[in-house]
Amino acid sequence: MPKGYHDRVAFVDLSTGRIWYESYGEGFWRRYLGGRALAAYLLLKHVPKGADPMGPENALVFAPGVLTGTPISGSGRNTVAAKSPLTGGYGDAEGGGFFGAELKNAGLDALVVLGQAESPVYLHVEGGEVAIHPASHLWGKDPLEVEALIKEAHGGNTRIAQIGLAGENGVLTANVIHDLAHFAGRGGLGAVMGAKRLKAVSARARKETLPPYHDPALLKELARRMAKERMERAAGLVTMGTVGTVKPFNLRGVLPSHNFLDGFLEGAEALDGTSLDALGIRIGRDTCYACAIRCKQVVRIEGTGKYDVRPEYGGPEYEGLGALGSTCGVTDPYAVTKANTLCNQYGLDVIGVGVTLACAMEAVEKGYLDDEGLGLRFGNGDALIAAIEKLARKEGRLGALLALGARRLAEAIGHPELAMHVKGQEVPMHDPRYKRALGVGYAVSPTGADHNHNLHDTAFAKEGKALKELRFYGEDFPPLPIEDLSETKIRMLWTKTRERGFVNSLVLCDFVPWTPEEWQEAVYAATGWRLTPEEMLAVGERTLQLTRLFNLREGLSPEEDRLPERFFQPFRRGHLEARLDPVAFREGVLAYRRLAGWEGGVDPGRLAALGLEEFQNALA
Repeated sequence: MPKGYHDRVAFVDLSTGRIWYESYGEGFWRRYLGGRALAAYLLLKHVPKGADPMGPENALVFAPGVLTGTPISGSGRNTVAAKSPLTGGYGDAEGGGFFGAELKNAGLDALVVLGQAESPVYLHVEGGEVAIHPASHLWGKDPLEVEALIKEAHGGNTRIAQIGLAGENGVLTANVIHDLAHFAGRGGLGAVMGAKRLKAVSARARKETLPPYHDPALLKELARRMAKERMERAAGLVTMGTVGTVKPFNLRGVLPSHNFLDGFLEGAEALDGTSLDALGIRIGRDTCYACAIRCKQVVRIEGTGKYDVRPEYGGPEYEGLGALGSTCGVTDPYAVTKANTLCNQYGLDVIGVGVTLACAMEAVEKGYLDDEGLGLRFGNGDALIAAIEKLARKEGRLGALLALGARRLAEAIGHPELAMHVKGQEVPMHDPRYKRALGVGYAVSPTGADHNHNLHDTAFAKEGKALKELRFYGEDFPPLPIEDLSETKIRMLWTKTRERGFVNSLVLCDFVPWTPEEWQEAVYAATGWRLTPEEMLAVGERTLQLTRLFNLREGLSPEEDRLPERFFQPFRRGHLEARLDPVAFREGVLAYRRLAGWEGGVDPGRLAALGLEEFQNALA
């Protein structure tokens, strides 16, 4: 058995109740590592062409990585993947917290859920075995209560991934909740889980099911190193997390506002972390498994009645403050915090919900959509909260439309131009008029718009850590202006997206500032493998090639590599010089495709070079 692994993937067919296990051998694990690369492989193998994302033929994958569950910071994450009901193509998201580490340390390298149960169930993993349990008593209950009941059944140290009300109701922006306050947010994976009538997956580790490691002492040394150097390396994340970026983005005039019409919003500084602290809303920070950074927000609001929130469901990060706040024109921190907590409690992707509601607000203001007396207008925090309640329950015609996500909502009312999405997935809170290579990255992303496996142009505009680390892979990249979209910038993007694919296969958190050399050290400590920079990028490229194949097979045309027309227009208010030229953008997309071998589908020679020959006929 390879070090760092159990060489054990569990398959559960909920339609028949059959459970079986597969082993793949050391060569396989070195090629894929885990996480995103493994999930892409398993979906392409086990989801038939044309499968209904909400039907029994879809597969739902929980895939830790080779470093998941090790003692180093950032190792608490796992990939959740399926054919996405939002895009109709490959969908995945990463969840933090503790569940991923517990799943790995409970004896599995991955869990693949097939079929569809007749009535609600949950799965429990312990001792390397999976068991199916009835869950009708859990269906409809809040995550806090579900967590308590499953822990009562299996022990207090059990960790749980579950869906909330939105996943049960098939809302297409539903997510998968990890440990109450962490989320595999994008792609509508909670809706897939709900369609399978799978309420939760729980896991409990035992000492005898911990994977063996090649050099445990080196893993502990890496853990000590980050703990010791965390303030030097990541002071902003340690002290503030991501919530300190609202005010700077607004001052630059690039904070997504009013459904991306504007880059500046009067009063948005009230949503910044410093304001949340001054108001007493942010009461602390939480962490994930083994992580010294502690960047997660903990909030509490008491005594207001309608805005009161409990701390167990976590707090807003930058993406939530932007999507539910500025994008919807809402600057009341109490209303935005309440809206964020409702999304967390109901199991909703804050980006997907916020951008969908911003689309609806614009549609209502232009007379294209009946808001059923809700007052759904930009800036109305109470209407924002009421709309989330309707969306989660699919209540009335408005709730049913909102539950479809931005693209389908806009198409249903005859105004697709109002939906800010790529391939059906709503755009995150980083505007491509400002970060232009990131915009190309949105367009070519296999999952639709996503900022987490992308290049952020601001990091490469001057000499520093980001450029130094990118040069690790062999090209002496120079600093380039933020607005640059040259071939060199696109080569940066190509290298960065492959690196992101590698890190998302380890699986490690983006917010822990490990260096590429330390990733090498960590993989060696876990497995004994000394990966070269070329091997690291090859793992990342496998994620890109397999997911591209999946999307082409499912009918996602290369024409889907595009952005909404709004991003080629200047902001009405904000950084007026931040403009994305459509010709330069299109040339950037074509240049990326050339680098990826995607000019005529997927290059068979590239597949062969990556050891993916078994997928040569995937498009036949």
